[in-house]
Amino acid sequence: MEITITPMTRSMCHEFYQEFENDPDIFMDMSRFVPYEYAWEQTERYFEEQQTPDRIVFMVMEGERPVGEVKLKYIDREAKQCSLGIHLQNNGVKNRGVGTAAERLALEYAFNALGMEVVNADAVLKNKRSQHVLEKVGFVYVREDDTFRYYICKRP
Repeated sequence: MEITITPMTRSMCHEFYQEFENDPDIFMDMSRFVPYEYAWEQTERYFEEQQTPDRIVFMVMEGERPVGEVKLKYIDREAKQCSLGIHLQNNGVKNRGVGTAAERLALEYAFNALGMEVVNADAVLKNKRSQHVLEKVGFVYVREDDTFRYYICKRP
């Protein structure tokens, strides 16, 4: 199935989060991990919070179904840089190349449509899968702290 990205709509946001599951790999402190429970009001609030001039949120689409969210955030048009973030819906979507395809499409958009020169990203230290995907699509490891590994991808 072909993977595409498209600007997130309110209805796509709800469809995505109805099947969403928290990933324990993104929690360094497992005492903070709680299973995700869909709530209409919370999803509405989240959608509204994403509507800012310094971010573009895309739904990762597998055919007609939203299976992920990839965003370009902290967009600084003067400095020509931004940060990339991604969440896939659940384990049924992972380990199939969906995240890799979505990140490549988001980078292409950042560099070609937005004119960015640099895209930053980070991954929780224990999330080796995310680190692998970042490196596979062209991000270079910069540094780490107690929680994250930080990456940079420069315009090709």
